[in-house]
Formats: sequence, C-alpha cells, structure tokens
Amino acid sequence: MSEFTLYPAIDMRNGKCVRLVQGDYDQETIYGDSPLDMAAKFAKDGATWIHLVDLDGAKAGKRVNHEHVLAIASSLDVKVQIGGGIRTEEDVAFYLKSGVDRVILGSSAVSNPAFVKKMLAQYGEKIAIGIDARNGFVSTEGWLETSKVKAEELGRELAKEGAEVFIFTDIQMDGMLSGPNVESTVRLAEATGKQVIASGGVSAVADLQKLSAQKETGVSGAIIGKALYTKQFTLAEAFEGLDRI
Repeated sequence: MSEFTLYPAIDMRNGKCVRLVQGDYDQETIYGDSPLDMAAKFAKDGATWIHLVDLDGAKAGKRVNHEHVLAIASSLDVKVQIGGGIRTEEDVAFYLKSGVDRVILGSSAVSNPAFVKKMLAQYGEKIAIGIDARNGFVSTEGWLETSKVKAEELGRELAKEGAEVFIFTDIQMDGMLSGPNVESTVRLAEATGKQVIASGGVSAVADLQKLSAQKETGVSGAIIGKALYTKQFTLAEAFEGLDRI
C-alpha cells in the first residue's frame, strides 16, 4: 500500500516561525520565536517529517536560517526537508552532510536546469523538486516571478532526469485555507509517474482525506501550515482522520 505522509511546515524568517499569505512578504504573521520548539511540538504530536522553509534564503538566494535547520535535524527524532535559498552544490552538500534528509530545489529548476539535473544524478531521492504554480505555470524566485513553463512539462522533464519526489504548491491556494488543488496535484503525479506532495490550501482534515484517497495515483503526502497555526485542527486530529479512512 502506498504511504501518505503528513509534513507540518515551519516557515522561517528572521529566526522566527511565520506564515505568509500567497507568498507575500508584506503579509506576515509570526507564530513562534523558536523553530526548534515548534518542531519538537510537532514531533510530540506524531510527525515523522518536518517541512522547513528558509524564507529569508528564498529571497536572498543563499542560506540564511540554516542553524535552525541543523538544530532540528540533530536534536529531534524526525526526518527533515528544507527548501529556500539553496542554489549551489555546496548548499546541497552542506545540508545533506549535516543530517538533513531531503533538500528541496525550487526556482533553480527553471533558472538553472543543469545544476538541478546534476544534483538529481548525484543524490537521487534526497532531492525534492519544488514546483510552485500559478494558473498552471511555474513560478520562480520566492513566488515573485511567473515563468512560461507548465508545471507538468517541467515535472516530466525532471522525472526523466531522476526526480523521484515533487512538492507541488498552487500559489493561489497557499495560506488561504480554501482547500488544496487536488486535481492539479493528481495531474502532476500522473504526468510524472512519481511521488507528489501537495502543498497549499489544506484547511480541514477532510482535505487530507481527499488527498490521501489519491495516493494510488502518486499523491504521497501533504504539507500543512496555516491550518495548524490557526488551530483549524491539530496534527493529532489529522493523523486520527487519516486512520479512519
């Protein structure tokens, strides 16, 4: 049976846990002062993975909040994936050698495909490809620019190069608590034949059940952010809801 994994998200800015609305740096809410404390709480609630995003890094194009990432990877019994500001081979090696389980390459997949292909050849499933889309087209550089590349086309091309895991975010859904774009997520899974983790829009346990129902198509998990922080449901309730189906 295919697995379906929940990834509680911690977005880091200035060393704090924050959420943005639709990737807008001017629409920020701070939910905690310590990414490590937040991750420990999620681990206690049953998380096996933590999804980390270095928002400062995404904007600056280099690692910024990496100390917090390493603290979580080294002191908690969870797997960690990190995205944001990872642009060089050295960045990727830095994280993977320091106990991080998976590195997410996002905008570089469009702007520097040779780099991404090289990293896939070298590290395989330790690399996740983050595809952020707006109206079906891939968005790059911290969501500030939209490209002319279709999400499924990019996914197919990178699957050929060895990508095993994709993280798909529909930007219009992110932080809106309006429900995930299940159809687009399934389309990417079917187009690539690989694992796709859904991100953006999860607002209720029912959303997770809908996504989990598609796990045979390749939808292998969901990233949950704002719903947990605004107490739409707890992580424990999410796990219970998935156990019921």
